[in-house]
Amino acid sequence: MSPAEILDADLADAAQELRARQVPFAFATIVRTAGATAAKPGAKALLSADGTIVHGWLGGGCTRGAVKRAAVEALRSGAPQLISVAPEELLEEKGVTPGETVDGTYFARNGCPSRGTVDIFIEPCLPMPELVVMGTSPVAQALSTLAPQFHWSVSSAVASKDDGAQQKHIVIATQGQGDLGALKAALSVEADYIAFVGSARKFAALAEKLHGEGFGPEKTKTVSAPAGLDLGAVTPEEIALSILAELLRVRRAGTAVQHA
Repeated sequence: MSPAEILDADLADAAQELRARQVPFAFATIVRTAGATAAKPGAKALLSADGTIVHGWLGGGCTRGAVKRAAVEALRSGAPQLISVAPEELLEEKGVTPGETVDGTYFARNGCPSRGTVDIFIEPCLPMPELVVMGTSPVAQALSTLAPQFHWSVSSAVASKDDGAQQKHIVIATQGQGDLGALKAALSVEADYIAFVGSARKFAALAEKLHGEGFGPEKTKTVSAPAGLDLGAVTPEEIALSILAELLRVRRAGTAVQHA
């Protein structure tokens, strides 16, 4: 069951709209309260990338700063956050100081007159990363089939500069059918990862042509060629798997994310 299925209709609709727009956001749920608090367990909200509540309610302003900080961190790291906002004397009793994280819980001071305690769980919801697979070769087809199972959103064309989009991960699997043109298109956009399916010798020859067309060595050196980790892959499916293994390493080297 997805989070949207257990939310009220308005909150679910708002979450679905953000997903459709590929906008990062976070779910916040009050899981425990003690003492006098405005909101009670089960209260939920959607938080924007800067921690602002865009839908729902978590009570008054007593928790706002801690929630904002935790939402920003959750979306930065991709890891859920658990925060406990409590009166300072209660934190002292626990032996923790405001701003300290103990056993996975971030503690913050509640300075409101209510003096209640609110524990809030914040879960990031990030768009799936886009993988552009260029070409119609057997490797391209195998990669396009396998990638969604590993939470990649697959497309087949590099966005133009005019549409404002930036592709992040590109695999050129043209295998002799427009290799040079595909490389030029891929190197013309900003990308975290570009890989070429083919031998190192073949790519070196193509790189020389690219240098002659204005793409300097600093550009061509960013291309992973041959694509994929060295797993001894032979079949198109095995090569696709080796590329996904390399993509996983690239992705995990950045942030560990959870996707809608």
